[in-house]
Amino acid sequence: MRQPFFLGLLSLFLCLSASAQVPHGGEPLWQDQPELSDVPVHRMPGIDLDALRAADAVTDEVKSAPWRFGEEFDVNIGLDGGHWSTANGMAVWRTVIEAPEALAISLRFSAFQLPKGAQLFIWNRDGIEFIGSFDHRNQKEWGGLATGLVAGDASVVEVHCPSDRVNEVELTIDKVVHAYRDVVGKASLIAEALGVERGPYGNSGDCNINVNCPEGATWQCEKRSVALILSGGFAVCTGALVNNTAQDGSPLFLTANHCLGGSVGNWTFVFNHETEGCTGNNGPTNQTVSGAEILENSSASDFALLLLDETPPASYDVFYAGWDGTDATTVQNTTGIHHPSGDLKKICIDEDAAYHDNAAGAAVWWIDEWEDGVTEGGSSGSPLFDQNHRIIGQLYGGAAACQGTSNNGQFDYYGRMGVSFNNGIADHLDPLGLGLEVLDGYPAAGCVTSFAVDMGIGISDAPDGVLCGGGEVVIEVNLTNQGTDELTSAVIGYTIDGGAEQTTSWNGSLDQYESTTVSLPGFSAPDGNTTVEVYVVSVNGSADENTFNNAAETSFTAFAGDTFDFSLELVLDDYGSETTWDLRRLGQVIYEGGPYEDDQDGQVVSVPLCLEDGCYILRVYDSWGDGMCCEYGEGSWSILGPQDEVIVTGGEFGELDLEQFCTDEMSIAEMPVSELSVYPNPASDLISIEGIGTGAIVRAFDVTGRSIAAAQVRSGNARISTASWPRGWAILRVEWNDQVRTARVLLK
Repeated sequence: MRQPFFLGLLSLFLCLSASAQVPHGGEPLWQDQPELSDVPVHRMPGIDLDALRAADAVTDEVKSAPWRFGEEFDVNIGLDGGHWSTANGMAVWRTVIEAPEALAISLRFSAFQLPKGAQLFIWNRDGIEFIGSFDHRNQKEWGGLATGLVAGDASVVEVHCPSDRVNEVELTIDKVVHAYRDVVGKASLIAEALGVERGPYGNSGDCNINVNCPEGATWQCEKRSVALILSGGFAVCTGALVNNTAQDGSPLFLTANHCLGGSVGNWTFVFNHETEGCTGNNGPTNQTVSGAEILENSSASDFALLLLDETPPASYDVFYAGWDGTDATTVQNTTGIHHPSGDLKKICIDEDAAYHDNAAGAAVWWIDEWEDGVTEGGSSGSPLFDQNHRIIGQLYGGAAACQGTSNNGQFDYYGRMGVSFNNGIADHLDPLGLGLEVLDGYPAAGCVTSFAVDMGIGISDAPDGVLCGGGEVVIEVNLTNQGTDELTSAVIGYTIDGGAEQTTSWNGSLDQYESTTVSLPGFSAPDGNTTVEVYVVSVNGSADENTFNNAAETSFTAFAGDTFDFSLELVLDDYGSETTWDLRRLGQVIYEGGPYEDDQDGQVVSVPLCLEDGCYILRVYDSWGDGMCCEYGEGSWSILGPQDEVIVTGGEFGELDLEQFCTDEMSIAEMPVSELSVYPNPASDLISIEGIGTGAIVRAFDVTGRSIAAAQVRSGNARISTASWPRGWAILRVEWNDQVRTARVLLK
């Protein structure tokens, strides 16, 4: 039965409870109780709940089968299945999806395309919650979009679009999921909104242990790597983000091969779905990413390595778990973190050594029995960690389960990471080709380890970017006790540009997680690029037990000669996430920046530029291809000279804006008014340059700053052959009568 709309006030507190992938702000037009009488209603067939439950009772016992929570219906609902109206100066399209007695509804769009400025929301018709907004940034290469669940048995799909761009909207809903079992707490959300007393939360057995119980106290970093996987009406599996040797936050995601089915582009990954305490019964569901691609998979160890379509934003505070691919049989104990039956994140612990075995056609780690907790359907693909907090496998199957509040004492087995290493996974986990088979998690700061003597090292202060004028450099090193024993002494080694090893000593007292700072002896910065590496030589008079956090490095560029203080000034538009830039000299990137936050129209970003005498090329990119101005804000960029005079400026462009400027153009304001004229532009084999005379020097550069041609004008205006020049943009620099002028020409 439809509930009254008085829940609208409560929805203000619940509106961010779910998201199909990274949302982009805003709110649907739901608080004013919009008139829906003219909006078409698409009612799904009823479901045979008894038959579904009978089938689930069988498949729930099989861990290699996905845990089903919903019935899927194929539909074909396009724009002609909704209603357009006008509100707040925007065109608004709505349609209603009903699934009688559903706990929640999710949708899949086989076609999803919105112009800039348009937004899509999906909201519960009773005002309990909404997801979105989704906009042009959520578009996928496959053309569609899979959404998360919205609580209740009726959802309103709502699009806001500028009236003059309605013809650019493409939407088709091809699947509706009727959730009949409570996954990610939707039934609990409805009950809370209606003021109904709730029972125990979740679908998993009573012997499972929330990850934030005392048993999970030393696993607070690793738990942040683990995510629940949803697809259609199934809580498919669990998986985890994994680190790589570049430690760059690439969203590599490990799960099980047997979890694959259909398109992983339709999967939704739910991060941080956990209770705050040990006995809580609810957790956030709004930290999600939609879609992925398969990088490698194999049944030999039942693994699948995915690349998520989007990197989880900083607000999710995710962790990229470490791994051990040695396949060594020295494992002392193991821990699993997982989402059984689509429930809150749980933890299970085996105090004994796992061992090599074969099961279901795969090389596995065998767990005889869990001492604490168990796994269930939906836990498949979840990571198995060794005593060093590194992943050694992912759940394949087993018979472990709850018997009431107790463990049934049965086994589980996990595909082995060491075997996966020989089946393609190593190429992705070690993109730098370092040959490492073991890597710790990232970022490691504050993470608990199981080592007694473990000093972590990092660089806390060093020149950042470009060091103007050379001079003495002092590097400050941060030392942290990541182990359990007190640290009282250490020898720190360092090299400058790969030279001879130098050392410095530290003495003091550091308890676990305490830090101190050590300054390396100062040295004169040479002109050009410098790399300083620091590392732990010894701790407490012997070797460090954990060598994987023992080294760090920093690089900077020093201009030891005369320099000039320029600056780059960016005025952001509404979509700062599309803007990046770099400044190059002779093909080398000297400075770079972006992307920036969205919805910062008019925000000014000023970047100081310390430049040697010479010429530079600035390249400003817009990933959407519509520049920084002027449809979505008055964005622009400018290079300012030492007196804050504008040297070059721009903002109206497509995918790329590029300009060349030179430090000897500081007096550009004094240059003659006449402009340098180059035609034709675009050009092919020949260009003419007007506005110069005999003796002018013409130099041409490509977009990386590399010289491609030079010529002297012998008589009057120049005609120059460009047949041998590379295609694309060329920057012309003309020196004549003690003046410097620049222009650019596109060669096709």
